[in-house]
Amino acid sequence: MSNPFSDEYHEDEDLWLLNGALNGSKEALEELIKRHKDFIYNIAFKMVLSPFDAEDITQEVIIKIITKIGQFKRNSNIRTWIYKITVNHCLQMKKKWLEERYNTISMFETDLDSVAAIQLSSHEEVEMKELVEEARLSCMSGMLLCLSREQRMVYILGEIFNVPHDLGAELLDISKENFRQRLSRARKDLYNFMDRKCGLLNKNNPCRCQKKTKGFIEAGWVDPDQMKFNTSYTRKIKDVISVRDEGLKKIEENDYKTLQREHPFQEKEFAINTIKNIVNGSEIKGIFNL
Repeated sequence: MSNPFSDEYHEDEDLWLLNGALNGSKEALEELIKRHKDFIYNIAFKMVLSPFDAEDITQEVIIKIITKIGQFKRNSNIRTWIYKITVNHCLQMKKKWLEERYNTISMFETDLDSVAAIQLSSHEEVEMKELVEEARLSCMSGMLLCLSREQRMVYILGEIFNVPHDLGAELLDISKENFRQRLSRARKDLYNFMDRKCGLLNKNNPCRCQKKTKGFIEAGWVDPDQMKFNTSYTRKIKDVISVRDEGLKKIEENDYKTLQREHPFQEKEFAINTIKNIVNGSEIKGIFNL
């Protein structure tokens, strides 16, 4: 579907599908969930960085949406309702193992420093090109875990997916000014770390993705047989988000933001079967008279 967070979003089609589902149309219910499943998955994946955990979270959110859909108030916005369920679930769920391991920048930095820097040969640079990209995506994504859950969610919504601040504030039940302040703090924490550590933009820093790739493989951060980040996509985040004129900012912030938006927007086939299995479940059939 088109980006549900863009200024061009209109809820008419979602409402039409909602009414169809409430009137017993299994196809309408499936289509409504399909329209939002990829954004739900990508938000979850950015929160926990595990495809398996993100799939479980997506399924849990879909079940909540379907089972609570009869409670939707017609004077509400269905997009806000769907993504409030998503945000609340991600903030309230039990912490995943990667969240437990990396919850401060110093912990992440210690592990990063422990990985040996090994220069690839010219042949290896060509042969391992996709793995070097996996290492880059893995490391930049891992930095997000150094933020608190709420900071991470604010950053994912406001910076990566470019959600309008008023909508982001509504999804987190905070004021627009509070959302902006938390986003500013999250940016500052991440950008300060990258500016003194990462060589992607600050060429004075020694850390280079290609030099860390073999070490990441040895440490288990990168699995050559089952990549987590550099896979399952045809578009990047920058291709699906709506970019508005946000005024002048520090060039470093815009550059780091661009790097985050260069990450894949993952579209998983598992969700299609998941939706069908949920919709065809006896409990759901009873709720909607399907």
